[in-house]
Amino acid sequence: MAMSDGTARRHTMRVGLRDRLLGPRVPAPEALAHRRRYARPVWCFTGAAFLLVVSIFLPYWRMDLHAPQYPQGLHVRAYVNRMVGDLHELEGLNRYVGLPSLTAAASFERSVSVAAALVLAGLLLAGLLIHSRWVVVLALPALLFPFGFLADLQYWLWKYGHGLDPKAPLSHAVGSFTQPMIGVAKVAQFHTLALPDVGLLLALGASGLTALGLWYHRRAFKPLYDAMVAQGG
Repeated sequence: MAMSDGTARRHTMRVGLRDRLLGPRVPAPEALAHRRRYARPVWCFTGAAFLLVVSIFLPYWRMDLHAPQYPQGLHVRAYVNRMVGDLHELEGLNRYVGLPSLTAAASFERSVSVAAALVLAGLLLAGLLIHSRWVVVLALPALLFPFGFLADLQYWLWKYGHGLDPKAPLSHAVGSFTQPMIGVAKVAQFHTLALPDVGLLLALGASGLTALGLWYHRRAFKPLYDAMVAQGG
């Protein structure tokens, strides 16, 4: 039975919306003639997803503290979901200074970070199916992920330095402070050095590859998309 005019129009609208969201398919002759053009976004997004997944197994940030009573220094490494290092010694110092426990910091962020990174990597791979401008919606979270980590880290560093317990023995001697996210600082008798670590560098690399992938994606698919729209797709 032939479709009514109204049903046919609705079917056409559905197909048109799908094509506008997913973008045009690449004809086989075009894909063969310009293999590298269409492969570059795939390489970039796949590489970015790989780096993002690997990064969650490596420390994102490190801080080294030196003081006369600790000639070997104290060291902390922050992963996306945990902190490791000389935490026992630091917790003891924190009680005297009035700092909250390190293990209580960013508890929500740490509980969801691994799953979030895996989801972002999955969104990048899903973006390989999108040949329209909507790929940005899937790629943008991965591009911003390392900067979100840094912003959240700086917030907690500020919160800790400005939330001293006034009843602690040394809280007034130390006073409020903000540990820099990157660089050197002096807090009481401690000299600190904070630096990004391997995991964060990989996440930044993933961010860079994502940006490059978006650029290659636009170069590859925008002409096809514009041609599709011009033909009434």
